[in-house]
Amino acid sequence: MIKKIFLLGVILLAVSSCKVKQKVSYSDANKRGPKVVVDKKSKHTSDKDDGLYPLPEDSGRFQKFEINSISDYINEFSEIAQFEMKAFGIPASITLAQGLLESGFGKGELAAKTNNHFGIKCHTGWQGDYDFHDDDEKGECFRKYNHPMYSYRDHSHFLTSRSRYAFLFEFKPYDYKKWAKGLSQAGYATDRKYPQKLISLIEKYKLYQYDLNTDVRSDVVVASTGLNSMDNIHTVQQGDTLYSISRRYAISVAELKRLNKMNSSNLAIGQQIIVEID
Repeated sequence: MIKKIFLLGVILLAVSSCKVKQKVSYSDANKRGPKVVVDKKSKHTSDKDDGLYPLPEDSGRFQKFEINSISDYINEFSEIAQFEMKAFGIPASITLAQGLLESGFGKGELAAKTNNHFGIKCHTGWQGDYDFHDDDEKGECFRKYNHPMYSYRDHSHFLTSRSRYAFLFEFKPYDYKKWAKGLSQAGYATDRKYPQKLISLIEKYKLYQYDLNTDVRSDVVVASTGLNSMDNIHTVQQGDTLYSISRRYAISVAELKRLNKMNSSNLAIGQQIIVEID
């Protein structure tokens, strides 16, 4: 009798362990668009608002991709690059070109074993998966993702959460040449020819078309910079004053008040301030 009970318990345990969550693929995310479920406890999603296009739930399973050409890569990831442009204001052409270059169009060793398409290293505070790879030094720590789309989202977070990239969001969201040169100026890559390589990829494969076909919403704020995707708008952050804003944009306090029809110097977090006239 005891043996029968024990055997029944083993069978029930085996059945329950087989009930795993259904995997959510990138193509599923594309079909459903922005209204997908976000797993707030996932290592690869953020507790803060990710913008217009939250990622689908992380399945927890590492996925490999069969990409045989640059065209395959562009077809696979152009849509999510556009999603990121809408949500964060980073040109889709820049994101795609960086992904192509950094990952060897998805065929590079690092991309194959980590789904890391932008060569982002672990850095202090990274709590997700990781792997080691020889880069500037031997055995460096790189972030690892279950799906490349999390790498794309992390790339957006990486650029919008570091002050050295803040000036990039002062450029037009369609000016890929300034973005390419600005990334190099900010120290994104050590290769001196990095801007030219990005521009060459963008123009050879006409990646700029994904910028032109992407409507960047004017109410999407780049969190780390305080800048709206429109060049002439500043969104007030904690600690901002009219004086600090005037210094940042080389405009007088009096002119700021005039442009915004303000009778006082009081500001509210989230308030949008016109800083110049096109």
